[in-house]
Amino acid sequence: MRKTYLDNIRFAVVLLVVIYHVCYIFNGCGVLGGIPDADSIALFDGFACIVYPWFMVLLFVISGMGARYSLQNRTIKQFLKERAVKLLVPSVLGLFVVHWITGYLNLKINGALAYIPPALVYPISVSSGIGPLWFIQLLFIFSLFISLFKKFDRSDRIWHLFERTSTPFILLLSLLIWITSHIFNMPVITTYRFGIYFAAFLIGYYIFSHDEVQNKVEKICLPMTAAAFVLGVIYAVKYCGSNYASDACLQNLLTNLYLWAAVLAILGTGKRYFDKDSLFSRHMSENSFGIYVLHYPALITICFLLQYHTGLSALPKYITAFVLILPLTLAANAAVKRIPVIRFLVLGKAKVKNK
Repeated sequence: MRKTYLDNIRFAVVLLVVIYHVCYIFNGCGVLGGIPDADSIALFDGFACIVYPWFMVLLFVISGMGARYSLQNRTIKQFLKERAVKLLVPSVLGLFVVHWITGYLNLKINGALAYIPPALVYPISVSSGIGPLWFIQLLFIFSLFISLFKKFDRSDRIWHLFERTSTPFILLLSLLIWITSHIFNMPVITTYRFGIYFAAFLIGYYIFSHDEVQNKVEKICLPMTAAAFVLGVIYAVKYCGSNYASDACLQNLLTNLYLWAAVLAILGTGKRYFDKDSLFSRHMSENSFGIYVLHYPALITICFLLQYHTGLSALPKYITAFVLILPLTLAANAAVKRIPVIRFLVLGKAKVKNK
């Protein structure tokens, strides 16, 4: 079962991730992983700060809903096989084909290549080239857990328990999000936030996959949009310019209230106003996974060349990266889809349907 508005939100958030990563790689907020000492622009740092708390939580909620719909028409064995091919293969074997580029340029940018023996450059580049693939790695792990839950709950008693979830309960889930933001977080590598992301995935799977709950979220979309705006302003005043990926920011109650209001606002407005199919939305939905998987090697290559080989000032660098990244990613996705073995290793697709 597919829902058009969820597909539309998903590809829109993937495009937002691409834009965010341009801002992130040049950031001047102290967020690790970007180009050291790059000339940043406060406006783009502010944009990255504002979207960072909620956009991946939103993707995990939608992914949880998608997992529920997928399991309705598949056995557990079929579900796990599909997830292994689509998620595990690209996030592991794809490192050897494409994403070593990310690892190599990260090593070069940070001056680590001078200390690595030539024979070890490629394997170390592979092991450090995960980049945004952490998202699909976690999705695979969460899929394993949800399959285990499904196996011991074949009558779906837990899922049916949340069928009549009330609007106040939906709002109070913000407290669960806040609590889980404090647990199972990887040290240093701030993207691996197992607690909050697994909670978001389970909320999508058990609660938001109900049509009745989606209707309730739609009814409160305008108040939630207003709440997200107000909370976002307060959040921005407090955290813009600082390290928005720090525990002090991400585990703050204000941050989590803001992110949950944003998630509800986007899901609700998406259902009300963007549940529409079009040629563009279908094309972007079909390619959103490829865009997510392939954009970062292209992006870091572009930004590396702009930073070290052009002499451009900050604004032209940002603009050039914004203009180039999507067309180059779409071109890379189209090329990869036409090479059978590479397509399987990088995108987890054995074949592409004829149009």
